[in-house]
Amino acid sequence: MSKINADDLDWTELERDETRFKRKQLAEATDAEQLGCSLYELPPGSRSWPYHYHTGNEEAIFVLSGTGTLRLDGETVPLQAHDYVALPADESGAHRVVNDSDAPLRYLAVSTMEDPDVTVYPDSGKVGVFAGSPPGGRDERTVEGYYRRDDDVDYWEGEDKE
Repeated sequence: MSKINADDLDWTELERDETRFKRKQLAEATDAEQLGCSLYELPPGSRSWPYHYHTGNEEAIFVLSGTGTLRLDGETVPLQAHDYVALPADESGAHRVVNDSDAPLRYLAVSTMEDPDVTVYPDSGKVGVFAGSPPGGRDERTVEGYYRRDDDVDYWEGEDKE
């Protein structure tokens, strides 16, 4: 077992368009292998990762402080301190956290760390493929990439004809 204190970890920051947050990867800083956990802080007016769901990993969100909204399976629901939301590993777990308040929103995001995983992004029509290490994992991946769902090809297309 290893123990860390979140105050001893540095924040990493991501800012891209409307996606903006600070993150501390708590599980990554310990010996955790099958469970991921990150502390997120969204400043006012910002959003978390683009709307998505995982096909191989279940996630959960626990709000520590602040208020906001959660786009969940196509609906918008309010978030406040001490709310817990389970996010199944299928389309019904599609989500995005939005801080539409005037104060920071802090929450824990917890996930299983199953490998491989496919992440689906319904708004952009993309999928992310991860093998060798799940999203948020520390190991090198053998396969990783983002692809348009409509770029599907026939199984036999491009095969050598001997």
